[in-house]
Amino acid sequence: MDTVAVLGRAYRSRVIDMALLRALSAAGAVVVEGARASGKTMTTLHAANSYTFIDDADVQRTLEIAPRSVLEGDAPRLLDEWQVNPELWNLVRRAVDATAEPGRFILTGSAIPADDITRHTGAGRFIRLRQRTMTWSEKLDGAACQVSIARLFEGERPATDMKASIELDEVIENILRPGFPAMTALGLEQSADRLRAYIDDVARTDIRRLADVRHEPDVIKQLIAALARSIASEVTNRTLAADVRAVAPTIDVETISGYIKLLQRLFIVEPQQPWAPKLRSRARLRVSPKLHLVDASLAAAALGAGPGQLRSDLETLGMLFESAVIHDLMVFASAIGGEVRHYRDSNGKEIDAIVTLTDGRWGAVEVKLGGAQMLAGIKSLRDVIDQIDTDAVGEPTFRLVVTGTGPVLIADDGTVIAPLSALAP
Repeated sequence: MDTVAVLGRAYRSRVIDMALLRALSAAGAVVVEGARASGKTMTTLHAANSYTFIDDADVQRTLEIAPRSVLEGDAPRLLDEWQVNPELWNLVRRAVDATAEPGRFILTGSAIPADDITRHTGAGRFIRLRQRTMTWSEKLDGAACQVSIARLFEGERPATDMKASIELDEVIENILRPGFPAMTALGLEQSADRLRAYIDDVARTDIRRLADVRHEPDVIKQLIAALARSIASEVTNRTLAADVRAVAPTIDVETISGYIKLLQRLFIVEPQQPWAPKLRSRARLRVSPKLHLVDASLAAAALGAGPGQLRSDLETLGMLFESAVIHDLMVFASAIGGEVRHYRDSNGKEIDAIVTLTDGRWGAVEVKLGGAQMLAGIKSLRDVIDQIDTDAVGEPTFRLVVTGTGPVLIADDGTVIAPLSALAP
């Protein structure tokens, strides 16, 4: 559909577009989920031939009188924010069951309703897609993006480009520029204000739509800040609880765990699950997920970190940069049906990201903020891969060191080095 006619804005292509079209050709209904303001409505409206906004007051009144009427329209029909009226799930399921035609409906949702609504009624009928915030390649409109994750899996390697390197200040600016589409054109101070307002809305309103939260919004905001301080790490709920006790002295670990689950249902928090290959050594694998916020810029806003603070605090900058890399890899991997996990063992050896495909292929990715650290990244990958039983899981299809400020290079051992600004789907 013409997004200008409906929403007054021209559509900017997203990485998820092709995955959405594939899903519509394979299933009767596609569910596109993601955090509020991540661009779901624009993306799905662009792919739809008719639509209705379920959170519109007139539509709500129609649902009370003639609920099936909202399903009427040219396919694919978009039902935006379907979770506002969860009974729609079964109506869509029955409509899909009534015909073998694929691509009947697109449902979008910015929160996961209670599991019992969808657990047993969508198998074979619905495909779920996750829409995350914009990647660097999307924010930069693909400029200079020459290292394709999909092509790395096909064995292609990029040409050397010593001019691909960017300055540290540009890395900081790209981290602080939000991936929420409506905020990308704002200045850094304006976007920081919007991001803090976004966090406030999550704490005051969004999370309370899912559950009866007994603590004040400041407690949720403190938890989001605590998650930001430990972003891209295997932080424990006990550690988070200790941080949150600054504003809620009696809060316990179980409550923290419950709040994190609610933030996950809002897609504000995303876990990066561990990878568990067979090892040649006697090391034990760590099985805790790493936790990321929906966008590195949101984490920076939660910490009150602007360009000056990040320039003088490279440790925090490095954590935010790693989270930005993982975010983009998750978007690129999802486009080819893959996942992004992490590896860490009891000897302290780790790989920041393992990109896995359904056919068993995998790639190993190390993240280094500075281009000068690329040799350390190459060695780190080599040391860890040497102890993985590649007879069982196969050799990695590629090894990649993602930097903030480095060039595009191929090391003598075949490892690809590239800045995040050069990565593409």
